[in-house]
Amino acid sequence: MRRLLLALPFALLPFAAIAAEHSHEHDHEHDHAEHGSLDAHEHGAAQLNVVLDGKMLELQLDSPAMNIVGFEHAAKSAADKAKVAAARSQLEQPQALFGLSAGDCQISKQELESPLFAEHKHEEHEHEEHHEHAKDSEHSDVHAHYSLDCQKPEDLKQLDLGELFKRFPAAEKIQVQLIGPNGQQGLELTPAQSTLSF
Repeated sequence: MRRLLLALPFALLPFAAIAAEHSHEHDHEHDHAEHGSLDAHEHGAAQLNVVLDGKMLELQLDSPAMNIVGFEHAAKSAADKAKVAAARSQLEQPQALFGLSAGDCQISKQELESPLFAEHKHEEHEHEEHHEHAKDSEHSDVHAHYSLDCQKPEDLKQLDLGELFKRFPAAEKIQVQLIGPNGQQGLELTPAQSTLSF
């Protein structure tokens, strides 16, 4: 049940953003356009959802693969495969990427998904079924979801994406939706403005 409650804000965040954006218009057309505006594949841009609920910290990062590895095609050359492996290794370190040195947070669950991470062609197609851009094979995304148990959540004062921007310089801006002890907030973070307070 707790997992369901933690997942709920992630499901509602995009709809809350759309409702706020289009509150003056009540057309049914927006119901059909929602996925287009939510899932826009824009190089240089990414989305991060963050929920701090008690001692549980959930982070969900969605980004075009171009921002993470520098390309979106299947990795065939040794150089491309090395880039994918290096990016995956970086993504397996959320404490560093999100500046989580405080709070005594340990990873309890981690999921990294992308057609680029698939080892076999049939696995790639399985991932594409869940992939937002399956119908457009030119675009590949990277989805990273982390659950962390924080023994001292009160010590978590901010997110700092400075290291993420440093490791993945093609990421120019990240739209962050955060739900924490002080309510919900949203902000666009950039290399120049890379922090958000809880």
